[in-house]
Amino acid sequence: MHKIKPFLDENFLLENATAEILYHEFAKDQPIIDYHNHLPPGEILHNKSFSTLTEVWLKGDHYKWRAMRANGIGEEFITGSISDREKFRKWAETVPFTMRNPLYHWTHLELKRYFGIHSLLNASTADEVYDQATELLQQDAFSSRGLLEKMNVSLLCSTDDPTDDLKSHQALKKEGWKIRLLPGFRPDKFIMIQTTAFPDMLAKLEACTAKNIETFSSLMEALEERMDYFHGLGCRLSDHGLEKLYAEAYKEKEIEDIFRKRIEGKDISCLEARKYQSAILYRLALLYHKKNWTMQFHLGAIRNNNDRLMRRLGADVGADSIGDFEQARALSSFLNRLDREEKLAQTILYNLNPGDNEVFATMAGNYNDGSVPGKIQWGSAWWFLDQKDGMEKQIDALSNMGMLSRFIGMLTDSRSFLSFPRHEYFRRILCNLIGKDVHKGELPHDIPWLGKMVADICYGNAKRYFDF
Repeated sequence: MHKIKPFLDENFLLENATAEILYHEFAKDQPIIDYHNHLPPGEILHNKSFSTLTEVWLKGDHYKWRAMRANGIGEEFITGSISDREKFRKWAETVPFTMRNPLYHWTHLELKRYFGIHSLLNASTADEVYDQATELLQQDAFSSRGLLEKMNVSLLCSTDDPTDDLKSHQALKKEGWKIRLLPGFRPDKFIMIQTTAFPDMLAKLEACTAKNIETFSSLMEALEERMDYFHGLGCRLSDHGLEKLYAEAYKEKEIEDIFRKRIEGKDISCLEARKYQSAILYRLALLYHKKNWTMQFHLGAIRNNNDRLMRRLGADVGADSIGDFEQARALSSFLNRLDREEKLAQTILYNLNPGDNEVFATMAGNYNDGSVPGKIQWGSAWWFLDQKDGMEKQIDALSNMGMLSRFIGMLTDSRSFLSFPRHEYFRRILCNLIGKDVHKGELPHDIPWLGKMVADICYGNAKRYFDF
């Protein structure tokens, strides 16, 4: 009779002896460079303590909110004013119904790795798990910094608006905490010219630069000033979360005219908006190259689909989806122009639509120039794709069409201090895929080389690529 493997044991997701060796000896203990996340820097600076498991685990986690709504849980138990214990009970009630969704794995990995809780979470264990974890959260070792230290994090890059004061980063740098926190520059609000918030964002930028922003040229001067400020605090990364890239043909005078129309409160057409977006992305990319930054593009999400939730709760509450935007042509035009002018910075491309996997994998390979191994990266499986099937498909496509050995690996892209076992999840999946190839005779049983490759993907490649 076939022996059933225990759930979530030490060899979870590892299907043979080679995979086990690669994970336990070469991947497991590698430090974590989390080069893109959304953790609040202020909560790290002030070493925030969490009063309950609900506060640290459910608050703001739209992955869990989506699952609870799908399970028929009312909004009052998700984002409403019901007590933390009652909210947690409803989450625990939902967990068994998430089987085969990555949330089931993540939930139990997080309980196990942070709190040493091995029980399966369900309605009958809810109070026991809640009480045990909440009691531990009162200890210093379970503060925001303690949770990061527990996961062997060595460096974090936050995601910050150009107008952010970065005071938390300044204070942490002065303090010399052992985990480095560096800012990440995300200027999307200045790219999306048609949004109602655009004038207010210009006013904020004027306030923090003491500049009158009345022209497109003065906008770029102000953004470069903010980039210099970010650079002084260690920023070496930008990030953009867009539906797609823009690469419309335009004349410089057109862009000034479009910008002036917008700040005067006049309507601009969709074509004018695309021309402006193309121009500002190009100008920003030139600045990234000038400052030797890496630029990141997260492409393909269709966001805030539910007007009811948007009106009630705002953005980023679990109503986003995979989009089906055309990506290849504009992506090629954008990268090609910069490459032709020898102004293409290191770049990481992330796609949300799995149908674009091979598009992104092959596009990245078009613009490597020999200056840096893997200069143009196809980034890790993102958002809806950062689960077992999505990661495996991303790794397979990258292996087939690029160089897996030069891949810079995983990141959390998370707002949760309990999300770092996702690095473990990725590392186990990576080691298992390589281990299976060895056992099928498709790769040699060269443990020293394969182990080095695994260690590099988990840590070493990112360390060298970014050179923070």
